[in-house]
Amino acid sequence: MYADPVQTRRRTVVGRHLAIPAAVLLWGLLWGWPAPAWAIQSHGGPEGLHAHQMAHLFFGFSMGLLIYWLRKRRLVTEQGWRFIQYGALFFIAWNLNAFFGHWLEEASGLLVTERVGPMHIRITTSEGYGWLGVVFYLVKLDHLLCVPALVCLYLGLRRLLRDADQRRQAETGA
Repeated sequence: MYADPVQTRRRTVVGRHLAIPAAVLLWGLLWGWPAPAWAIQSHGGPEGLHAHQMAHLFFGFSMGLLIYWLRKRRLVTEQGWRFIQYGALFFIAWNLNAFFGHWLEEASGLLVTERVGPMHIRITTSEGYGWLGVVFYLVKLDHLLCVPALVCLYLGLRRLLRDADQRRQAETGA
């Protein structure tokens, strides 16, 4: 007739322990649901585009300067620095590609893109510039340059860390 207090307390404790993860999961689903992240994103207003384009030029120039100093100091004889140099080359290509893609989509006036569905866009080109649709599509594949750049950077840093650990072990005799 009466509820067992031990069983009631167990159910309450179990319910309390499950309520916290359930609330965190619900909060994560509501607020953490990912929004689409497009490879080449549009920018509002000309100021945003100009600042972003200058950033691409600055980043590309910086990677060129990095390659210059790596070669001038003959650091590319080490495998780690050589991988970092390759990453910088990919970053230069990626920045040029992204710069051209942003210009083509937002400033050239030669084509118009519209989203017609999830994962589908329509590219309309100006008269006589039909080939630009294919070029724009290829430019949108900028991850084919950015991902190898990041992989080369990672491999270079990993190799430099390994070489430093080996030198430290050789010096200490450990």
